[in-house]
Amino acid sequence: MDGPLDMRMDPTRGESAADFIARASVRELTEVIRDYGEERFAQSIARRIAAARARAPVVRTGQLRQVVGEAVGARTRGDWSQDPAARTFQALRIFVNRELSEMAQGLPAIVPFLARGARLVVISFHSLEDRIAKRFLTRASRPFAGDPATSRLAIKADALPAAPLTIVGRALKPGAAEIDRNPRARSAVMRVAERTAHPMPADWPRGYVEAAT
Repeated sequence: MDGPLDMRMDPTRGESAADFIARASVRELTEVIRDYGEERFAQSIARRIAAARARAPVVRTGQLRQVVGEAVGARTRGDWSQDPAARTFQALRIFVNRELSEMAQGLPAIVPFLARGARLVVISFHSLEDRIAKRFLTRASRPFAGDPATSRLAIKADALPAAPLTIVGRALKPGAAEIDRNPRARSAVMRVAERTAHPMPADWPRGYVEAAT
């Protein structure tokens, strides 16, 4: 639906998508659309946006959708069910809301509040989000955040400090039946970890936030 090109979860804070588009260089637009939208036509889209805003400010979702459609044209992604502008809108939403950094900082902040045996469940809908979740849970389930240097030390494994989390099972993805019931679940990945009885590491969360990003 056509509406204001804002994309912020809190419209009272930060820069809107329209404001970013108005001031960003073609290079900045390309990087955001490519990195956060994983869009292979990012440069073409960025250039078309720059040309469009030179004629008139791009301030409506309908405007941007049309501009992206013109940039992508008839080129296929192999998924005809997805709107050509979907990746661009996704990229702008992630960027203006700082979603990846918020997630990287939020996951370590949750762990100290978990009781023994409590479980942390992370459902990601984007590969960049899932990468953060996977890295964090992997590090938080290993001594010293899985620092490779410790694996080379002459220390027995049972002498290392225990980790605050333990991973439960493998990453889960929706099956065909669930996707039929809820198509929006098609990209979801769920990861689960359980709080151990061991105390939090003295350096928490330093190193764990860095590991996630």
